[in-house]
Amino acid sequence: MPRKARILLPHTPHHAVQRGHNRASVFAEAGDYRYYLETLIEWKQALGVKVYAYCLMTNHVHLIVEPGETVCAVGKLMRRLAGRQTRLVNALEGRTGTLWSGRYKASPIQTDRYLLACSRYVELNPVRAGMVAEPCDYEWSSYRFKAGGAWPNWLDEDPCYCGLGESRGERARRYREFVAREVDAEEESLIRAALNRNQLTGDRRFIEEVERRIGCRIELRGRGRPPNGEK
Repeated sequence: MPRKARILLPHTPHHAVQRGHNRASVFAEAGDYRYYLETLIEWKQALGVKVYAYCLMTNHVHLIVEPGETVCAVGKLMRRLAGRQTRLVNALEGRTGTLWSGRYKASPIQTDRYLLACSRYVELNPVRAGMVAEPCDYEWSSYRFKAGGAWPNWLDEDPCYCGLGESRGERARRYREFVAREVDAEEESLIRAALNRNQLTGDRRFIEEVERRIGCRIELRGRGRPPNGEK
């Protein structure tokens, strides 16, 4: 059965995730995380892709990225990230074979309604996994920058984050308050289901808007049951 094509949209944020093969670890030590981020910085600039949020977990990664007019830049970025990390780990461990489990998943995000929510979902991964008590305690995500830390020159401010305040301090304060709120279970379920099925993260209005943009009907599949441990 042929694989369903992903929906990738120009000038639109996408929630992308890639998982380790058989849920095995892809990051073993700090140097592995740093190398992945170095690759991300290099290739997001080369491909003209904006990076709004990220979280590198032990056995998978979450990114929120936005391509320009060329949507294939998302796939190229994910392939560069996967390929270079595989070569690093294989060289360090004297092994061969794949590091990642199949293709990456990607979900275009309805910016005005779900972009901040998706950023929060990404950056709360270590808290949901019980690795840390607070998102600021986790080193390998974008939360600490958006919550008031020294902003790296390669991380992009998304339009919804910018809309939280006129100054960076005000934006950081309001973002901390937003992340600290109780997360709506239905919202979280929608984000997870859309990502797992390469569908749109948005409401009916967004779906109809995208259908007009791409000139065809979007078939939405049922949520079903996510695999055990999916986050």
